[in-house]
Amino acid sequence: MAPIDIIMKTLPSNPWPDRTVLVTGPTGIVGSQLVRRLVDLGANVVCFVRDHDPATALWHSGTVERVSIANGRLEVFEEVKAAVIEREIDTVFHLGAQAIVGVGQRDPVGTFESNIRGTYHLLDACRLCSDRVKRIVIASSDKAYGECETLPYTESTPLAAKNPYDVSKSCADLIAQSYAASYVLPVAIARCGNIFGPGDLNWSRLVPGTIKAALNDQRPTIRSDGTLIRDYLFVDDAVDAYLAMAEWLDREEAQGDSQRAFNFSSNQPLAVLAMTRMILTSCSRENLDPLILNQARGEIKTQHLDSSRANKMLGWKSRTTIETALKVTVEWYQRYLNRHTAPRSPHRLHLADENPTRVSA
Repeated sequence: MAPIDIIMKTLPSNPWPDRTVLVTGPTGIVGSQLVRRLVDLGANVVCFVRDHDPATALWHSGTVERVSIANGRLEVFEEVKAAVIEREIDTVFHLGAQAIVGVGQRDPVGTFESNIRGTYHLLDACRLCSDRVKRIVIASSDKAYGECETLPYTESTPLAAKNPYDVSKSCADLIAQSYAASYVLPVAIARCGNIFGPGDLNWSRLVPGTIKAALNDQRPTIRSDGTLIRDYLFVDDAVDAYLAMAEWLDREEAQGDSQRAFNFSSNQPLAVLAMTRMILTSCSRENLDPLILNQARGEIKTQHLDSSRANKMLGWKSRTTIETALKVTVEWYQRYLNRHTAPRSPHRLHLADENPTRVSA
């Protein structure tokens, strides 16, 4: 065997060149990082976007210049179908959603429209193109489980949400499972903990909101009593998870697996107050005392996930410690805030990617 053949056999294969990938919700924290990774891997990426918003990570990172744009709304079936059919999509990452718990409480109908109708529109468009679409990755959430006394949640934990946002994720999750079972669609479902990292411009969420306050020498605000316990997952690890699921769908073992969902967690659940103090330490602002409002409503007290199925089936594992992730994240916000003096409205990410860090604070 020639030396070059030996080298090629030892290099990991890259399945992404020449694939045509549709990403919904490409302007948010996970979507923007996923798009950039896919482009770097050689994929032909089509971003399904509702609004041109140059303040989002997709634009200000320059990634938008390396992709195609399909304008549309998930709530309009013809626009979704056109994106899937006319762009000849073979892989779909569906991250588009109304992603804020509080907005779901205030506007349940709008949340159901985006998260439920948007999901079945996308899945039905894929059903119509099932001869071509080979991979469909759906962003669900740990919130889809609702509140459960048995912790950590496994993929067999029933989906029993009650609050509007949580219910919208349970419904979308079950609809995805229905399309997989009824129409043999190649679906994988991601249930992630709270995702954080560079690029999240919704200042109402815990991590960016606390960092922004700390860097301005202001006390961060915690909406709850600070005792809510959550998983926190770095965005790069979340992107690894999405790619791993899509690649798993190509394996023969995936065809006969009736369990289509995977949990993704750092396996380091933290109380909101503890996470806030870690952020303050990363900002060198340990002297700032969080302001605890104890006003949160409709929040689950304790949630954390068992990701052993993803470890075993996908070979996925969280690679980044929270301490390291916060250091990288704070450095990004320092650069960003130095360039942008005026914060943007937190509600303009209405259809940004699903499951970023929510201010369960």
